[in-house]
Amino acid sequence: MSATPFDPFTRTIFGQPRSLATLFLTEMWERFSYYGMRALLVLFMIAPTSDGGMGLGAPEAAGIYAVYIALVYLTPLPGGWIGDRVLGARRTVFLGGAIIASGHIVLAILGGDGLFPALFLIIIGTGLLKPNMTAMVGSLYASREELRDAGFSIYYMGINLGAFLSPLICGYLGQQVSWELGFGAAAIGMIFALIQYAIGTRGMGAIGVAPSNPLSPSERRHYGICSAVGAAAAVALVVLDLTVFKIQADSIELGITVIILIVPIVWFTRTLRSERSNRPQFNRVIMLLVLFVAAAVFWMVYDQAGSTVAIFAQNNTDHALLGIDFPSSWFQSVNPLLIIVLAPVMAGIWTALGVRGKQPGTPYKFAGGLFLIAASMGVMVLAAQASIDGKVVAMWLIAVFAIQTVGELMLSPVGMAAATRLSPPDRVSQTLGVWFLATSVGDAIGGRLAGYYDSLGQSAFFAMLGVIALVAALMMLAIARPMRRLVPD
Repeated sequence: MSATPFDPFTRTIFGQPRSLATLFLTEMWERFSYYGMRALLVLFMIAPTSDGGMGLGAPEAAGIYAVYIALVYLTPLPGGWIGDRVLGARRTVFLGGAIIASGHIVLAILGGDGLFPALFLIIIGTGLLKPNMTAMVGSLYASREELRDAGFSIYYMGINLGAFLSPLICGYLGQQVSWELGFGAAAIGMIFALIQYAIGTRGMGAIGVAPSNPLSPSERRHYGICSAVGAAAAVALVVLDLTVFKIQADSIELGITVIILIVPIVWFTRTLRSERSNRPQFNRVIMLLVLFVAAAVFWMVYDQAGSTVAIFAQNNTDHALLGIDFPSSWFQSVNPLLIIVLAPVMAGIWTALGVRGKQPGTPYKFAGGLFLIAASMGVMVLAAQASIDGKVVAMWLIAVFAIQTVGELMLSPVGMAAATRLSPPDRVSQTLGVWFLATSVGDAIGGRLAGYYDSLGQSAFFAMLGVIALVAALMMLAIARPMRRLVPD
């Protein structure tokens, strides 16, 4: 007699599969660890060595941060492939979480001496965990498609809950007690994620256990040889760098940036060539490319929040609100808190406009997001000018994050939905992986621009970012109507 197939909806909480709680809590704690470390990273790098920091300059710290974030959003491509074809999603998630925890522990114990090994571990671990967690959430709703959006909305709340709590806890411990304790708290968060994940997944049947498209024996040999050669080459390059070439960090950052730019260029080129005979699909990929570039510009500016804006918050902003002093890292909690509050409001607005047939098309929403991110840089210019005579009040940065949050809600979820709609039907998962590269591309370019933070001066630097976003917004607005004719919503 064959075993009864596992039904996630046999046990539910408020109509959702009970297993969703396991994945929700895993993602919450993983994001707690990620955003907790992220809130401290640049501040730790620019802190004087006498205060336990690394004593780096602002441009160098911002450049390292940008490359790190860019690689975090690049590695889900191979991470998803490993889950799909080698280990299965469930084991890949656990492996990724264990590697992430190891990275945080290295940073907590070794501090600056362990910075690059720690970041390498966190990048690899996040690439393994992130896409496979999302795939497992999707697997819960294979039989109840009508509940999928609601399930992912709840899951998204877990992301933002972890992102909201972590700067408050890790940021306070890192800035007020010791850097090591702040990074250690991030490690503890990841360990909590692994413990409850290991316990909770026992009740998930076979979901995520086996690879969905396992490698054949011949493919295993082929990819095994390629992996061994690639690993040996990587080790050789590191050894040669340390002993012979002694390549400068800036050159390494530039090389990584070039690689990050090449990947989507190759993908879009190959996809457009393969769809030349299918004019409607060719047009959809063209529109996806336009949206990709617009999203890259948005994230290039938006993710300055963890680097140059974080430096401004530390050095040029009064850390007090309503008479209460707080660490500058707490500013990083403003955005996830506002997302939790505003996401249902924005969803309601789009739904209401859709019912009335007045909902703006995707290009118009992207233009709105770009206008808002440009406006946020306008506020940063005013704040930078006001800080010449002393530190500005906290409300300046809170206003910046509020404007950016509305812009994010106009662009980010809309972009993910557009990517699934515009993708070639046989490459939806691959297309979503490429779509996330828009963040990687934006962060990589943003990191190069951050090198001008000191030389240009704060006002001119933020004005430069604002002008780039404004030009992108105007261009998107100009082509919005032709794009809607090319690919109707």
